[in-house]
Amino acid sequence: MALIEALAKYVPGAAPHAAPQAAYTLITSHFVNWFIPICGLIGIAFALLQWHIVSKIKVSPEAGRYNEYVAVEDGTDDQGVIHKVAEIQEAISKGAIAFLSTEYYYVGIFMVIFFVVIFLFLGSVDNFNTKWTACDTNPSGYCAPTVAIAFFSALAFALGAGTSLVCGFLGMKIATYANARTTLEARKGVGHAFIVAFRSGSVMGFLLTSLGLLVLFATITGYKYYFGADWIGLYESIAGYGLGGSSVALFGRVGGGIYTKAADVGADLVGKVERGIPEDDPRNPAVIADNVGDNVGDIAGMGSDLFGSFAESTCAALVISSLSSLGHAHSFAAMSFPLLITAAGILICLITTLFATDFHIIKTVKEIEPSLKRQLIISTLLMTPTIFAVAHYSLPAEFTINVVGHEPKPVKNWYMFFSVASGLWAGLIIGFVTEFFTSNAYQPVQDVADSCRTGAATNIIFGLALGYKSVIIPVFAIAAAVYTSYQLAAMYGIACAALGMLSTLSTGLAIDAYGPICDNAGGIAEMAGMGESIRERTDALDAAGNTTAAIGKGFAIGSAALVSLALFGAYVNRAGISVVNVIQPEEFCGLLVGAMLPYWFSAMTMKSVGKAALAMVEEVRRQFNTIRGLMEGTAKPDYERCVKISTDASIREMIAPGALVILTPVIAGTLFGTRALSGVLAGALVSGVQIAISASNTGGAWDNAKKYIEAGASEHAKSLGPKGSDAYKAAVIGDTVGDPLKDTSGPSLNILIKLMAVESLVLAPFFKAHGGIIFGGNH
Repeated sequence: MALIEALAKYVPGAAPHAAPQAAYTLITSHFVNWFIPICGLIGIAFALLQWHIVSKIKVSPEAGRYNEYVAVEDGTDDQGVIHKVAEIQEAISKGAIAFLSTEYYYVGIFMVIFFVVIFLFLGSVDNFNTKWTACDTNPSGYCAPTVAIAFFSALAFALGAGTSLVCGFLGMKIATYANARTTLEARKGVGHAFIVAFRSGSVMGFLLTSLGLLVLFATITGYKYYFGADWIGLYESIAGYGLGGSSVALFGRVGGGIYTKAADVGADLVGKVERGIPEDDPRNPAVIADNVGDNVGDIAGMGSDLFGSFAESTCAALVISSLSSLGHAHSFAAMSFPLLITAAGILICLITTLFATDFHIIKTVKEIEPSLKRQLIISTLLMTPTIFAVAHYSLPAEFTINVVGHEPKPVKNWYMFFSVASGLWAGLIIGFVTEFFTSNAYQPVQDVADSCRTGAATNIIFGLALGYKSVIIPVFAIAAAVYTSYQLAAMYGIACAALGMLSTLSTGLAIDAYGPICDNAGGIAEMAGMGESIRERTDALDAAGNTTAAIGKGFAIGSAALVSLALFGAYVNRAGISVVNVIQPEEFCGLLVGAMLPYWFSAMTMKSVGKAALAMVEEVRRQFNTIRGLMEGTAKPDYERCVKISTDASIREMIAPGALVILTPVIAGTLFGTRALSGVLAGALVSGVQIAISASNTGGAWDNAKKYIEAGASEHAKSLGPKGSDAYKAAVIGDTVGDPLKDTSGPSLNILIKLMAVESLVLAPFFKAHGGIIFGGNH
């Protein structure tokens, strides 16, 4: 026995005390070890099947299949047009790869530096101790050495960042592969184009969710071999996975957002307003950069963003549950409840996708938005009983959750059903409210369009008012989900509510990625010289895509609020803070500073877009003024120069906002202590959610108000148009102002609040041990 106790100090998992008997669940850990990987593999297989179906549409001239597009509606159906489509697609793909390669190079440098920082900060907590030691938090008696926690946290960070990079890159490749195919299918009818765009979006949705789930599950399984009975150390180390995912997402969202909006603003202001040429006209030098931007910002950045939300919410739930009776009992089936929700969600989303691509085929423009809305409704309805089944079978009838400063909270397994379902249905409410305020099928956007009669000023006033008003119901929905889930299961309930909102992530990503693909398809149709009827179809697809993109941002922001609150609870637990009292000076000062940070961050990103757009506007003007025959269409613009301007500006300008987010928790925790940092996190969460929702919806409404006038589908819309009218020019200016709001600052803010929270959680032991230099400690 003495020999076993001696070995236990050095050998992982060889603790001298046997682990407590696992809490009884209806499924076993063996079932979990098979079910989760199988669901992930099914998701990947389904994504590859969708990709295979889309790949049957040939674009290259060598395919010899022009006959598929001959004798359709317009008179431009010849091999020359399809050759142009192939050339444009190739240019967009090359531009996107060039940007991501440059961005990922700098992100790779950051990953190496931050890997070292995490290791050094966490390792220094106990002077880089290398021995297994007795501890109070582990019922088995022994905890992993400090160096092990530091190394495995840093490794999890690298795995999360790497997975996020891969997901973003795959999303970009899928979008650039599908855009031209959507354009060609639009010549057959709007239904054909819709299916191609949605199938392509679902490729990204299922690949990202399945890959993220598989890598996280494999990481947990691998870590178990080292940590053995120390499950608290294991799951605290896993938290680095969420930190890695959000770190990459920050640079992807900010860098990609600056890229796409610099090109978009430059193209719109000079092309549509000054020169009066159509959107995506091939004579516009910024048009290729604009289309590249849709892929690197709205696809790659958005993919990394939502992957980060999934990773963080899962990690938060795992960290909190590891401190509960589930972790103490070493019940792996029960501990895997957050992963099982995502795994089951993949199967539900697979069934849901078939309703858009196989069970109901759209035939007219009016069916586009209802078809996308059905995806949200069907996935939510199917997921609700699924959550009940997962909670019933994977959780014990009753367990306890530790609550800081209070007695452990008893929780029944059906409580978790209502916790997760509250997040799921709050997400649906946010989606519907977002659609109402950003779709041109409803009164708010039509009112914004009508305000363009009197110029850009009234358009901007109406748009800002719409954005502010659109915050009300989502905040009530989030608050209701927080209250319900906390009352039932404390912070564990909130973390699982966030997972509920993301449980249909595959479907959410599919309808989100659909938008930029359709936007690119319209641009390619214009540049290739296709007929007006084709552009009308792609515009209709794109208008619905703007709404779905806004819905996707709403989901991301709503889930970010829940995730951040859950991470906040885990941070408070890990930092040993018994009560967060906002009337204390440390917490209140932190609260004020935290509430200010989203404004500071937004100012930096907005100014970055402005500076980059200024350079783009000057370059586009220069080319129109100096290249003879450009306006007449007899000379080609220098697209590469504009692509380079966007690339250089985005890489340069993403550094300062990224540093603000990354360094704030480090500075606050080290200099002012854990309590001040808790105030910073709370302030940033409350302020950031409001600004993010308002900015995203305002920008989306301005964009669709412009498209409402362009389409002229109603008598009211016709009275405001046509293109080139004063009302239309006012709408373009509003759209231009809204671009950085909806695609740069707004969506990046949810990463700010998530990233600061998860970084604080990971580095909490360091702040607890060494923080508070100025305030004289943490207590």
